[in-house]
Amino acid sequence: MPDRSIEEIIEIKRDGGRHAEADLRRLVAGYVAGDVPDYQMSAWLMAVVFRGLDHPETVWLTDAMARSGSVVDLSAIPGVKVDKHSTGGVGDKTTLALAPMVAACGVPVAKMSGRGLGHTGGTLDKLESIPGFSVMMEPEEFTRQVCEIGIAVIAQSPDIDPADKKIYALRDVTGTVPSVPLIVSSIISKKVAGGADAIVLDVKVGSGAFMKTIADARVLADELTRTGEALGKRVITLLTDMDQPLGFAVGNALEVAEAFAVVRGEGPEDLMQECLALGSRMLVLAHVARDADDGRAQLMRAVESGRAAAKAREWVAAQGGDPSAVDDPSVLPRAAFTRVVSAHEHGWVAHYDAAAVGRAAMAMGAGRASLADSIDPAAGLVLAAKVGDRVADGEPLATLHAASEALLDAGEERFRNAIVMSEHKVGARDLVLEQEDDRKARP
Repeated sequence: MPDRSIEEIIEIKRDGGRHAEADLRRLVAGYVAGDVPDYQMSAWLMAVVFRGLDHPETVWLTDAMARSGSVVDLSAIPGVKVDKHSTGGVGDKTTLALAPMVAACGVPVAKMSGRGLGHTGGTLDKLESIPGFSVMMEPEEFTRQVCEIGIAVIAQSPDIDPADKKIYALRDVTGTVPSVPLIVSSIISKKVAGGADAIVLDVKVGSGAFMKTIADARVLADELTRTGEALGKRVITLLTDMDQPLGFAVGNALEVAEAFAVVRGEGPEDLMQECLALGSRMLVLAHVARDADDGRAQLMRAVESGRAAAKAREWVAAQGGDPSAVDDPSVLPRAAFTRVVSAHEHGWVAHYDAAAVGRAAMAMGAGRASLADSIDPAAGLVLAAKVGDRVADGEPLATLHAASEALLDAGEERFRNAIVMSEHKVGARDLVLEQEDDRKARP
């Protein structure tokens, strides 16, 4: 059978048909090579949004994307290489604390991360707020550092999964982001190309997440697991709450300080619990822990003994950063202006629009609308109260950090619109909403 034209491939999906594996490989390879123009890929993406992809199609698309460039070979690193990925949320600085905690338990952390669009920077932007820290590293140096100290987090090479970079940029401007098969192919293709043996996936649910309901998040989590396993990876997924920011800090240097407080055993309880929930599963997948309870116990011993903090200092120093940042947040960038936002009434914090909190931080310079925008590493906010906390009239709700009073004004307006107070006590929902075993047990 002769190869189908790109127009025929688009028409198949437009009309609700099913692709052959060769169609998807041709489409992806042609787009990366520049032979398929943006307008044709946009048409196909929109057809997928409306018609979907079945499971085999999703696997074929994911594999084609993963193999559109180089696939990292981590075989020189001893042990099971376990990666962690979050679908994104406000104040999600988990990797910064989790990586040294897991590495301190003997599991190698060889992670390639990206920059962020939206309310704050990505993991790389956060790390670059540490004075001197470099996220650029040659592959041989990356592998050597993981072999020597057990941890490295660097920028993803341009030739790793180039299909995802091009396709995601196009989805972002064509209204084709909300599609489970496209989300799955984007996430899993990067992890396959990054060389991980196993993956722990944190699917966020709530007002600050892409998936607003548990039902929608289950669909995504199940397809992420099935696709990863079909491509030879062991996968565990958890659904975690993003109806309010994770921890208290939102903003790059502010989040670094909070993450390192967790590594020292002094951070906020919800962020610590998030690290224990995800990290314990990483240890299980790496065959270092018998089960999640054993993994949690090992991680807590690493924190309480000081081994996790020592690993964090070793990691920061190895990548050119100032290791004193692990213990002394004053070495991190500081905003020229701060402002305490106080409550105008007595009551309980009933709800945060977490996405709106993120936009408040972004308005003060903590995030970027496009990858060309610059980020103020010192900008952001630190909450003083979480959902379920009682706040009296005049007591602080948050402290804002920015480079000018005008930016503080913009942040305060958005922050006040993001918080809902109640006359009655309101309880916060659990951080871990569902784990993979819960979903497998459902009828």
